[in-house]
Amino acid sequence: MIALLVAAPCASAFASTIRLGAKNFTEQYVLAEITSQYLRSRGYTVEAHSGLGSTLMRSALENGQFDVVWDYTGTAALVYDKIEEKLTPQQMYERVKALDEPRGLIWLDASPVNDTYALGLPGRVAQRTGIRTVSELAAYLAKHPESKHFVFGMDAEFANRPDGLKPLLAAYGMHFRRAQLKQMDPGLVYTALHNDQLTIGLVYTTDGRVNGFGIVPLEDDLHFFPPYNAVPIVRKEVLERNPQLAKQLNALSAVLNNDVLQKMNKEVDLDGKPVQDVAAEFLRTHTLP
Repeated sequence: MIALLVAAPCASAFASTIRLGAKNFTEQYVLAEITSQYLRSRGYTVEAHSGLGSTLMRSALENGQFDVVWDYTGTAALVYDKIEEKLTPQQMYERVKALDEPRGLIWLDASPVNDTYALGLPGRVAQRTGIRTVSELAAYLAKHPESKHFVFGMDAEFANRPDGLKPLLAAYGMHFRRAQLKQMDPGLVYTALHNDQLTIGLVYTTDGRVNGFGIVPLEDDLHFFPPYNAVPIVRKEVLERNPQLAKQLNALSAVLNNDVLQKMNKEVDLDGKPVQDVAAEFLRTHTLP
């Protein structure tokens, strides 16, 4: 996939195919499949590529190798645009939308989905310690010698991004030894928490495995994590050549929310349903233009 993106030509005239890009976790696979099936049912030819990291997907969009992606306001603000100030969800959406418009990237309507990060504890650990907020976790780590054995698992991207591990630890005054920090595939974090192989894990608030595995997400009481509203982003020239596309994607965005996505994510990750079937069922039960 990386070789394909590197070798592909830069922005070319839009032909008959909409090239859809997606990241490398379940929610993105679900969003990409729903979008692909929906647009194909409306007569578009869709070529989908998934399994990418945020920066690679963004680069492909900027270079004209993708036409449509679903991305998140917080990712754009902190990772792409390096915005450091605290913003409300609406302010963040308006800011990243305005910054991308001169680049020829149009942010359509923001969905109600806010797939932000959370620190999760196995239910047994949360019950035993009484920890419900990240500040309480920081205090517990400071006061209990046995907490030196707590293992914190996260994906590699979070470990290195500007809204990730280091500033989180600094904001809450938490300290971990190198041996306590484990980088792993995002999906394995939930399994490791469920199997008591991790004491703390980075989770996504819309992930179906949070409820399915009895994981307790901690309140981000210092509001460290920014909002991450999911939004369809389309290259301007593609919208101009497809006058119904904005209306169609806005309609799709409007019927998505945290509960809907968490349910679909659970069906894929825990119930073992194929992404294609989950997407098809969603489209059967929602009326879209």
